[in-house]
Amino acid sequence: MATATDQVVGFGLVAFSLALFVYYTLWIIVLPFIDSDHGIHRYFLPREYAVIIPVVAGLLLLLFIGIFVMVVMWKSRKPAKKSD
Repeated sequence: MATATDQVVGFGLVAFSLALFVYYTLWIIVLPFIDSDHGIHRYFLPREYAVIIPVVAGLLLLLFIGIFVMVVMWKSRKPAKKSD
């Protein structure tokens, strides 16, 4: 059973993910249909970042996964036996 702290952290992560999803969805799907001189455009980054940010995040994720796998494999290796 999860403790109260675990539940609060889990709720916070779900709320953050939901807010990020809603922001990105509005930015990519809804914003192109709103006039460019409308005031809502002040709250969003330029559209170029809609591609750059996920690509950089994905590359960083792959980098950290690769580093993690490398460290785990390096720590679990056995010393080679010496043959005389």
